Amino acid sequence: MKTLRSLTLQEILSETNLSKKAVMLQYQAQYFRLKAFDILHEKGTGHWGGASSAAEVLTTLYYHVMNITPDNPAWPDRDRFVLSKGHASVMLYSVLAYRGYFPTDELSTFRQLNSRLQGHPCMNETPGVEMSTGALGHGLSVALGMALAARVQKKSFWSYVMFGEGCLDEGQTWEAIMAAAKFRPERLVALIDYNGVQLDGPSNEIMPLEPLAEKFRAFRWNIAPKAYDGHNIPDIFDSFDWIKQQSTWPVAVIYRTHKGKGVSFMEDNHQWHGAPIGDDDYAKGRPELLATLNELEAKL
Repeated sequence: MKTLRSLTLQEILSETNLSKKAVMLQYQAQYFRLKAFDILHEKGTGHWGGASSAAEVLTTLYYHVMNITPDNPAWPDRDRFVLSKGHASVMLYSVLAYRGYFPTDELSTFRQLNSRLQGHPCMNETPGVEMSTGALGHGLSVALGMALAARVQKKSFWSYVMFGEGCLDEGQTWEAIMAAAKFRPERLVALIDYNGVQLDGPSNEIMPLEPLAEKFRAFRWNIAPKAYDGHNIPDIFDSFDWIKQQSTWPVAVIYRTHKGKGVSFMEDNHQWHGAPIGDDDYAKGRPELLATLNELEAKL
């Protein structure tokens, strides 16, 4: 099996040419996707679909957007990120490890007894995890609290939260949406991983959300004027450029993504929300992920 090349922190963080950096982050996101696929197959448990759909946005956040100090995770002025869709933890752990929050070797302990890397993130155990999540719908409430705390403490950190359709099916999320529109805390940003699929089937069958952007506007949120391609780094760069230009809060951005991104027979298929990746499926799927990684490596 070919040894995978992960770009070093120094390589990525020191790159000032945005076009080159976009290529690097596109590669690194695919590296994390392949890494997650390997881990989930080895452990025989975990959530591939929603982890895969979040790879590029998470990579961009931690390598390009957020003001963080992995060697001091509790730095009071750090930007905050809450993964409301906590079942996608394997992707968050991969990004956190390679960003320097804990040793990359620890990824091999995913979902093992006494590991810090459980199936859903734990803020009391895992460096870099801001909130224990997994029960869908909690994330925005917590991020709203963080943003309000920044206001009270007169701090200027950003509070980002990522959620998917499952979170948007929860009443608590809409209560938080209403509360955020009332209090309007600065630098509160909702990142919506809109992959169109949930545990039991297509979102349009389980609980239709359209017209989603119009709903956010009706709830008095400042939502981006377009949905961005959540698998295209330059488009994600554009989305954060738009975010940084805003002065009306709170802000929301919709990213169009694919559940199970990168493996043709798993993409947009609800059966791969959390099904174990067996040996046959691994043997079929991994070459597709590796072929894409090799194509991206050739562009570096």
